[in-house]
Amino acid sequence: MAVTAVRYLRSVGAPTTAQPVDPLPRPDLRAVADDERLPVDPAEFRRVLGNFASGVTVITATDADGPTGFACQSFASLSLDPPLVAFMVARTSTTWPRIARAGTFCVNILGADQGPLCRGFAVSGADKFAGVVHTPAPVTGAPLLADVPAWIDCRIHAVHTGGDHLIVVGRVEALGGTGEGAPLLFHQRKFGRFTA
Repeated sequence: MAVTAVRYLRSVGAPTTAQPVDPLPRPDLRAVADDERLPVDPAEFRRVLGNFASGVTVITATDADGPTGFACQSFASLSLDPPLVAFMVARTSTTWPRIARAGTFCVNILGADQGPLCRGFAVSGADKFAGVVHTPAPVTGAPLLADVPAWIDCRIHAVHTGGDHLIVVGRVEALGGTGEGAPLLFHQRKFGRFTA
């Protein structure tokens, strides 16, 4: 059958080998054109989103250089089955590469009286663990800070890009805590506490 098709093509003068074809121009791929929306002012973005009150955590890990961690308010539970949590970290973070190398982390949920502890983990370049009591989390060994109301011991499950931040998904390996006391809240650039 193929031989018959080739004979026919030759008899009508059609080429039997593929000839180069000019490609079509690439389409313009875009989500929203520049003239379709106004840019958002970063200061206004921070001001408006500052109205969203959140809890405060310290994300910790241990790599070859010892313990590391940073204060994080961008934390959320993500999935029940499998048990997943997520936190967001700036791409410019100097702590994130160490957590990524460790492959594990512990989410330390802070209590209402732990504002000074949070401030210590919010600075860059200092020894954040100076004078901070901690023990190894039961599965990963990441630093579990003393007296936190709750903690979540995780392995890194996935990392996604999100603009100037990374979205880190952790699979929960263990968790616990007393659940006693009020949580530390962050609202409009200030710490506060929950009252019913």
